[in-house]
Amino acid sequence: MVQLVHVLSCPCRLLILPRGSYLLLLVSISNRFSLLQCVRKSGRERSLLKNGSILLKDLIASCDGKSTPIRYYSAAELVRATNNFDPCCIVEEASVYYTMFRGILDDQTIIVKKYIITRDWPDKDEARSWAIRDIVISMQMSTHKNALKLLGCCLEFSLPALVHEGAAKGVLRDDGSLSGDDESQSFLPWKTRLRIAKQLANALTYLHTAFSRPIIHRGLSSSCIFLDDDYVPKLSNFSFSITIPPKQSHVEEDTLKWTNGYADPNYLATGYITEKTDVYSFGVLLLVLLTGRTAITANLKFHLSDSQIQIHNIVDPKIFEEVGEAEQEQQQLRDFLALALSCIQTQNEGRPYMIDVAKELLRIHKSYLACALA
Repeated sequence: MVQLVHVLSCPCRLLILPRGSYLLLLVSISNRFSLLQCVRKSGRERSLLKNGSILLKDLIASCDGKSTPIRYYSAAELVRATNNFDPCCIVEEASVYYTMFRGILDDQTIIVKKYIITRDWPDKDEARSWAIRDIVISMQMSTHKNALKLLGCCLEFSLPALVHEGAAKGVLRDDGSLSGDDESQSFLPWKTRLRIAKQLANALTYLHTAFSRPIIHRGLSSSCIFLDDDYVPKLSNFSFSITIPPKQSHVEEDTLKWTNGYADPNYLATGYITEKTDVYSFGVLLLVLLTGRTAITANLKFHLSDSQIQIHNIVDPKIFEEVGEAEQEQQQLRDFLALALSCIQTQNEGRPYMIDVAKELLRIHKSYLACALA
């Protein structure tokens, strides 16, 4: 029998939710609340209890009774790991809603995601719900090799903090390159870009199909993608993610949330979130990888029919230098562009599903490998 670990009183251990133990877990939390009513709570204790209770409720609702272990980190550990959240430790391309810090803990490189309150995001309850959603979905995706693995979380700050595995190469920039000391280090060759696209398509397909209900990422952009030592992409940032209810094809929202340049126009017009919302954003990302331009710049240039598009005027010139003039390689670029254009159709009906996008990218990648071996 798996022993239940009390997450609210035992830092630096595993949070384990074995099947059938949820009632015991809630009783333990309830007792904790009763005991602390007689004690003057510090701000950190209040945050720990409030964040912990919401997190556990969401975990119970989302994990279908399956055991999902993550480590609990104390605030002191994360402060030490990041040198008190030193700005020098900030990861490139941080969002206005959170900051990501590199750190060292137990001789292991980690990434700490610390949510913040800004003037654009004054509602702390909403901020907390987004952070907790990020934890829950990250936990569910951590078994996928192309998702940034969640090692654990800390509930002692005013908003929950996430602790992820390290990613040595950092995050993709908005033009699809990497941060580097010089241009040669930042440029990603075509073979790497193609493999990144293929593996990310697999991660999104998993998100849409592997669970009892489809999960829509909704915040896909270059800044969500980290690369490890081998340039393997790791999808992150599930704070905007939403689950499609049973027997429904979409979720409707009154308050829209999107990433500039990647927003599905159908979602902006109707408020409807579907699987095709992610497909559109992924299509924009394909254009970024192909052109070396930012999402906004790339997207504005591609509302044309295939017959009007000259591939040489679109593709990153450095890719042409790498690929050369061989017809097969040129065809791969045209197929990649055609796939991207199919993903960014204005109407949902014209876009493929992510599983079909993943299959086409696999085909293109196999064609590339065959040419490389020839």
